[in-house]
Amino acid sequence: MVQAKCWVMTKHFDGFPKTSDFELKEEELPEPKDGEVLLEAVFLSVDPYMRPFSRFRVKEGDVMIGTQVAKVIQSRNPAFPVGSHVVSNSGWRTHTVSDGTGLTPILPEWPKDVSLSLALGTIGMPGLTAVYGIEEVLGLQKGETLLVNAAAGAVGSVVGQIAKIKGCKVVGSAGTDAKVAYLRELGFDEVFNYKTVGSLEEALRKASPEGYDCFFENVGGSFSTVALQQMKNFGRIAVCGSISVYNDSTPQTGPYPHLTMILKQLKMEGFMQSRWEHKHPETLKRLLAWVKEGKLHYREHVTKGFENMPAAFMGMLQGENIGKAVVAV
Repeated sequence: MVQAKCWVMTKHFDGFPKTSDFELKEEELPEPKDGEVLLEAVFLSVDPYMRPFSRFRVKEGDVMIGTQVAKVIQSRNPAFPVGSHVVSNSGWRTHTVSDGTGLTPILPEWPKDVSLSLALGTIGMPGLTAVYGIEEVLGLQKGETLLVNAAAGAVGSVVGQIAKIKGCKVVGSAGTDAKVAYLRELGFDEVFNYKTVGSLEEALRKASPEGYDCFFENVGGSFSTVALQQMKNFGRIAVCGSISVYNDSTPQTGPYPHLTMILKQLKMEGFMQSRWEHKHPETLKRLLAWVKEGKLHYREHVTKGFENMPAAFMGMLQGENIGKAVVAV
């Protein structure tokens, strides 16, 4: 018998999450049956989507949702030998018995000097999100100008770099001077701290006086309202996130951008990476190749200790991380 630890949600979030919304529990797991494996978490992910998705994917008392890189420590399934690693949607758990459904093996060509935690970030869901937002939703073309907000986060930092690989001008916004400095290191053409500029409108106009062909939207709220005014005619907007409103107790209303969208003939589309799941194997190989070639750089914000999952989650929502936020067990 294996003793597993798990974090359950004791209460749906009301406003910003609190420590009291979580409880650490222990349970005994049975031995794996035929076709099953026992997984041990190595790295766990904390992501912005967990905040809104928990409302309809988790009941009070359930284990919190999330993805992890796990090691197979017992196996009665030949597809997943002992010692191999997988990406699993097991939630906030140290150990899981799985029948193999939904497990994604780590790419066989994964380099030994690249941390497996990247399978939760640049070479994982955030990287996939960046690729599909740029290629499938925006159809970004060489020579175009792209705006990305929350640009130092797990998705935004990859978005900007891929746009540069494709020969585009990239403007990024972030919330600290340290994040701005990091984005400059990554090769963003123009970067600003949205919290310290006198006027967001002026900052956007200064960064690209001719406007923006494409906007990779991670923030929503008032930033979106101002940014839409700066789009070129026939501009395209990929709506990936809306982190500025996730913790609102009262939903925000207005202003409404419809007239701007009509006059500029803008295209705005929301998306999730799961829509292109059939492309994941090929896309992950491309992301890994860019990392190996030195075209795609990354930074991680690593919190140590499974007991610190809630703190890592709340810290990520407050913008403490540069790059991907992960928890190392």
